[in-house]
Amino acid sequence: MSQQVGKIEKDVSASDANRLLVICVDRDNDVGEKAGIVTPVIGRNACIEAAQRLALEDPEDADSNSIFAAIKTYEDLISKGYKVQVVTVAGVKNRGVQADEKILAETKEILTKFSANGAVIVSDGEDDESVVPVIQNVLPVVSVQRVVMKVSRSVEYSYAVFGKYLKMLAYDSKYSKFFLGVPGILLLIGGVATVFGYSAEIFAVLVSILGGAFLIRAFDIDRVWSSWSKPTPMGFVRMFTMVAGILLILSSVPAGISAVNPELAEANTELIAKITDKIIVGQFVSGALPVLWIGMGSIFAGTLLSNWIGGIPRQISDSLRIIALVALYPTVFQFTNIMIHDEPSLSLIPPLLGGLAATLISATILFKKYRRRKSQEMVSD
Repeated sequence: MSQQVGKIEKDVSASDANRLLVICVDRDNDVGEKAGIVTPVIGRNACIEAAQRLALEDPEDADSNSIFAAIKTYEDLISKGYKVQVVTVAGVKNRGVQADEKILAETKEILTKFSANGAVIVSDGEDDESVVPVIQNVLPVVSVQRVVMKVSRSVEYSYAVFGKYLKMLAYDSKYSKFFLGVPGILLLIGGVATVFGYSAEIFAVLVSILGGAFLIRAFDIDRVWSSWSKPTPMGFVRMFTMVAGILLILSSVPAGISAVNPELAEANTELIAKITDKIIVGQFVSGALPVLWIGMGSIFAGTLLSNWIGGIPRQISDSLRIIALVALYPTVFQFTNIMIHDEPSLSLIPPLLGGLAATLISATILFKKYRRRKSQEMVSD
């Protein structure tokens, strides 16, 4: 097992930070929990001893390699003429705010013993690197070095890693719901359908279920729905308007179909001919447009109302959605007239400009009102 870390390419004479502190960050305090080492660990020899003790306690822990990488970075900087000190700081086991506070306190303690004007952070992952802004409060961070582990690629190691992932998929409810639940439903439905002789028809059902599951997970629909359906006034308002809006949007399709002239539809027997006939398309859009716009407006109005009840400061964006929807209606309606009655395309410009002007004026008024309210709140505070 070895490590790979980037070399620091810097000219000492051209650098403002010539007294550097190489900090190895162990945010979850493995060095303390596993090896019983009290941090901060200051100095090359002390860090080597800490890394060796941690490696003996847990050879698979990457933090020991991070400490060695920090020592290697320290030696590289010494050879380039910097005045450097290497240290190891640690947080707490559960990470979080307490870990960041402990790392900040240890960094301040180190600075009382070694006056540095720059820091080089060495870590083994993004979690440890999240403390960079914390350290920047007391010391400028000039570089962040991430240790990338090179591990054995043997078959035994691959099986071990694969087994850990399988165990996680089987027992972690966060992953098992999707990776076991959805296939389980599909297999159950397929087995029951095969018993009753519906194996051919069930294929379409299984594909639909699988596609729906992929869409729900891809767009976080389940999380959005769970947050919207919470037993709060905002949740009920959003849930009602969302369901009503979706039903209205779906009902706009039969409304558009019923608006098509039956004689014109019968004259075009093929589906492609109906789709390419601009009069049929115009009649369909004209019939579906009112119901479709009401459905979308219902969803936008529900979002505005729920945010207003909950005191969430998003009324400007929510209001602009409704204003833009209303402003677009004349433009889309004129488009249907062009398709049905063969009106000139330039007739689309007046409603387009009118809708754009209405949207810009409304946005300007809303933003001025918002800024005025914010300035009043700042004065009152």
